[in-house]
Amino acid sequence: MDPTSLKSAGWTPLETGGFSGLIGPFWMRGAGADRVIGFIAESRHGNNHLGTVHGGALMTFADISLGYAVVNALGGANCVPVQLQTQFVSSARMGEFITCRAELVRHSSQLVFMRGLISAGDRTVASADGIWKVLKPK
Repeated sequence: MDPTSLKSAGWTPLETGGFSGLIGPFWMRGAGADRVIGFIAESRHGNNHLGTVHGGALMTFADISLGYAVVNALGGANCVPVQLQTQFVSSARMGEFITCRAELVRHSSQLVFMRGLISAGDRTVASADGIWKVLKPK
């Protein structure tokens, strides 16, 4: 998968900055609950000796993907993760397009509960569950 193929398949670049900008670029497709975020696994994401994506890169991707879904669901409100748990079920390899489909489980006035599946093609690579704290506007 390459940027030209992604664009022709309906993916658009997701503009990020800060630390997230160092990990990406990320791609986005769909809207609302059907939105999916993805990235192309490059050597900088990997366990070079194994040819697989580093677990820390997948955890960071889960944090970014689920966090983006929270902010989107809250209409742009600021939030921070207070808990994130990741379960690895398969390895992702260099060059694969890795995606995360996030799901809002529950939203209270102060907390948002999320879960997501991280996949490489039709193969589930990891699942993640997290809780985000909604911050008061400044």
